[in-house]
Formats: sequence, C-alpha cells, structure tokens
Amino acid sequence: MYRFVVIGVSGCGKTKLARQISARVGIPHVELDSLFWEANWQPAARTVFRARVQNATAGEAWVVDGNYSQSHDIVWSRASHIVWLDYGLLTIMRRVTWRTLRRLFSQQELWNGNRESLRGIFGRNSIVWYAFTSYRRHRVRYAALLASREFNHLKVRRFGSPKEASAWLQSLTLTSLN
Repeated sequence: MYRFVVIGVSGCGKTKLARQISARVGIPHVELDSLFWEANWQPAARTVFRARVQNATAGEAWVVDGNYSQSHDIVWSRASHIVWLDYGLLTIMRRVTWRTLRRLFSQQELWNGNRESLRGIFGRNSIVWYAFTSYRRHRVRYAALLASREFNHLKVRRFGSPKEASAWLQSLTLTSLN
C-alpha cells in the first residue's frame, strides 16, 4: 500500500496537498500538528505525541503531513513516498504570511481550540519568523536525510513550485505511483 509523507517549510502548503492526495487516492490523512499541539499552544509530551503518531500510522495506507523530527523513525521508516515541497523563500514567505493573516481574521480554530494571534505574525515567536529562519536549515536537513541509506527505500518527489506540485497531483493515480 501507499504511505506518503508531505514535507516542507512551515506555511508551504503541506496540509493542503496532503488532503488533496488523500482525496485523490482514497487513503486517510494524518496531520501531525493535530497530534502535537495541546490546548493553549502547549506541545504534547514526547511520549504522548509518539504514541499518537504510532496509532495514526498503524494502517496499511495513509498520507501524513508535518516536519516533526521526533517522529521520523516512526513515519519515514514505514513510508513509501516523500513529497517535498521545496519552494523558494519568497513563495514560502508570501504563503505563510497570508495563511496566518487569514487565520487571524477568521479566528479559524486550528487544533484543540488554538487560534492564530498577533504574535503569530509579529515577533521572534511567530510562525512567519520561524518559517524565515528555518528555511535553509530544513532544506539542508531534508537533503541529508533523503541521501542517507536509512531512507533509500523512499520514492521522492521534490517540487520547486506550487505549479509543479499541482501538475503532479492532477496526474496522480494509484497506477501512476508504480
């Protein structure tokens, strides 16, 4: 069966693409953020988070989105495909800023009652700042992980633009994955 992991910098569109893959090929979607974040933006204890991830990925097929290194050994080791949204920094910054603003103004509930706040846009603890400062680090880390023997079983799709990812999604069928 097919097990996808969608990775990329915060705000690149991992969850949206994972949901689209899920709908397109008819397999469950697992959003790691929903397993990690408790109420009031408190992270779940490591053991709790790992148990949740283990349970959520126990099935034969799934598509997971998220970047949590503390779950790579669980998720990546069982995955069949990595979909890497490796977009340029300007694309990332535009997307994460607009997403954060949209969530702030709509007061959309995210996970366990959490919502975006003005701190989510401005300041050193914001998701926008995190996306900017972690961009290069994530790219280097993913390239190294995907080059390692540990994960050479994965079929990797690396997209440099949303247009590339969209074209691939439109052509995606279970038979096209072989």
